[in-house]
Amino acid sequence: MAKDLIQDNQYNIGHICTRQQCEAGNADKVAMRWVSSHLERIDYTFSDLDAESNRFANALKTLGLGSGDVFFTFLPKMPEQFFAFLGALKHQVICGTLFSNFGEDALLDRLGDAGAKCVITKKSFLKKISRIRTQLPALRHIIVVDGEDDPANGIIGYQSLMAAASPEFTAELTSADTPSVLHYTSGSTGKPKGVLHRHNSVLSQNKTAREILQLDPDDIFWCTADQGWVTGTSYGIIGPWSIGVTQLHFGGGYDAAIWFDLLEQERVTIWYSAPTALRMLMREEPEIFTGRKLESLRHIFSVGEPLNPEVILWSRRTLNHDIYDTWFQTETGAIMISNRPGLAILPGSMGKPVDGIEAAIIADDGTPVADGEQGNLCVKPGWPSMFTTYLNNDEVYQQKFRNGYYYTGDTAYRDSDGYFWFMGRSDDVINTAGHLVSPFEVESALLEIPEIAESGVIGVPDELLFEKVVAFVHLHAQYTWSQELELKVRLYVSNKASSIATPQEIFVVDSIPKNKSGKIMRRVLKARYMGTDAGDISTLDI
Repeated sequence: MAKDLIQDNQYNIGHICTRQQCEAGNADKVAMRWVSSHLERIDYTFSDLDAESNRFANALKTLGLGSGDVFFTFLPKMPEQFFAFLGALKHQVICGTLFSNFGEDALLDRLGDAGAKCVITKKSFLKKISRIRTQLPALRHIIVVDGEDDPANGIIGYQSLMAAASPEFTAELTSADTPSVLHYTSGSTGKPKGVLHRHNSVLSQNKTAREILQLDPDDIFWCTADQGWVTGTSYGIIGPWSIGVTQLHFGGGYDAAIWFDLLEQERVTIWYSAPTALRMLMREEPEIFTGRKLESLRHIFSVGEPLNPEVILWSRRTLNHDIYDTWFQTETGAIMISNRPGLAILPGSMGKPVDGIEAAIIADDGTPVADGEQGNLCVKPGWPSMFTTYLNNDEVYQQKFRNGYYYTGDTAYRDSDGYFWFMGRSDDVINTAGHLVSPFEVESALLEIPEIAESGVIGVPDELLFEKVVAFVHLHAQYTWSQELELKVRLYVSNKASSIATPQEIFVVDSIPKNKSGKIMRRVLKARYMGTDAGDISTLDI
């Protein structure tokens, strides 16, 4: 299929997702059904997508940006997000995407580190950038989608800029190694790191969209991810449109009733969402799902954090659908290990590696571990969507590769049937009394208790045990904490996981901190417990 995707050695993602689709006969096919937060609908064909992204490519050229320059989008989900992203890539400009809830410090870290020359945003976000602009000497232009030209302040109105730009643009021949997308990923310490990808990533994104998500040109696909993180670009833009698939994009936030109205009315066939959203659906009143006509919906996929077994069982009972969990990282650019139709689901498992991906469990000393034993989850380098560097931090990039493998930073084990099981981040796994405890395993057990809506588990230093297990739980509204409930929780976890995994302390909280990608921010919980700095929390979904 790569030879059909890559024509005349043209690897340009923007070209492949627009002009190439038009040339394949999809010019009049709906590429994006846009549904605003007010439920207004606008259809954009592949021809529209091509013309609007062409205009934006020409606009960037007029502004003096060229190959290798860095441009950022700082927008909520809206059509301009997609036009700008694809237009920048057509012009071989590196495109970074920023979460719409970033504050000034987070913006300064990213825009400053990348040396961004241009950013597109909204008027309501402009003050954040204006207050740090003097600290961004490389930033020449700010494009405002809903504003007018203000030359004195370096502000350019999007409408006037696009009106003056031609809808005709031919992407220059783009090699596989040309830099493309830039995402920043946060760690527990230090500044966020810029993960740089290349146009060659389209091979992995196209392949996994077809083989794992099982998309074909007749599908209606909905990926709920924000374009501020890698799923939103890899599978909310590149993968589906490189196949010629119609995508639904919704500008509103989480609303169970609206989401299921959209699934039903728009006849979505493949749905890709996050465990956090699916766990939130579990908390809704059953009436929301009763009588829904979801006969068009073939498959549901999940990404962002391992999927708790209870969510899969809930979906089987309530939606009559399995949920297929997928695993990848900002650094990998595309799905690496996954459950998928045709592969038996073992609830709680990550699934098996994608065809062409060699994954392994490696000990700290570089030796492979036996099946059933926990170790570092590693991937053999060389897949097409592998990141090329951490921008301005190649030393840390090189440290990720040892013993012939890329070390993901996750810990897992592989069973005798070849399924991989996530245990946690390497700095999350709890060593209590000489036993390794997966926080995910304890969190999953806690979620099976009817009174508990959300859970987060950490390990903290303990003089006797080295580390002790501490749980944070958020209860369903109709329940209150009591000694009886605490005893029930301890007994259940002890029976379900092990007595070693039973929390030594349990705290009832109003919410569990998560980031925009749905991952539980365990280091934030740990910092709150320890009274220490939580590090970069710019991606916290407050």
